[in-house]
Amino acid sequence: MTLVDNLNTVRSQIATAAGAAGRNPSSIRLVAVSKTKPASLIEEAFRAGQTLFGENYVQELAAKAAEMRSPVEWHFIGHLQSNKVKYIAGLVTMIHSVDRLSLAAEIDRQWGRLGRCCDVLVQVNVSGEPTKSGTTRDEAVSLVREVSALPHLRVRGLMTMPPFFDDPDRARPYFRELRHLAREIDELALPGVSMGELSMGMSGDFAAAIAEGATLVRVGSAIFGGR
Repeated sequence: MTLVDNLNTVRSQIATAAGAAGRNPSSIRLVAVSKTKPASLIEEAFRAGQTLFGENYVQELAAKAAEMRSPVEWHFIGHLQSNKVKYIAGLVTMIHSVDRLSLAAEIDRQWGRLGRCCDVLVQVNVSGEPTKSGTTRDEAVSLVREVSALPHLRVRGLMTMPPFFDDPDRARPYFRELRHLAREIDELALPGVSMGELSMGMSGDFAAAIAEGATLVRVGSAIFGGR
């Protein structure tokens, strides 16, 4: 299977999952997770119609962005240290992994220096696993409220990573919980806050995530193969 074949298979699976959930496939965006993959493969995916790519590591993203010739859109999806934010300021259109106010404040500062705004998602550790990043479900509302007050950030929704299961359907309660939390926050009608984006689902469970309302699915190995 070629990269183009893999991309077409994933797109087909997204469309099938959307249809089964009674959703329009166009309401779901595929984030091709290109960490550890060379710029040449990203260029190949771009030629096949994939424009949105997700990266986990700051230095790797900055190096690839400098190398790319095609006008791809970058999202940052990994754990982000505040002292590294300056290296991706203005490079990415969305950061999926805002899990603390100090990080949000630094993103606001760096984008403010550019006179621009950054779209962000608040990462919630729905499962409570100690190895995972993310604010707690209980603290998510107050974090969204605090982040929304920063002038160069726009809160666009939530992100989560459920525990790993061999059976993707076992992840559905965690995806459902994030959707319910987003609805609760939406009902607060906080100024400048939208809950239109739910970033959830990866190569092994994105169909289950789509069934529970995912709008951004982060798929790497199913497109690019293993590391």
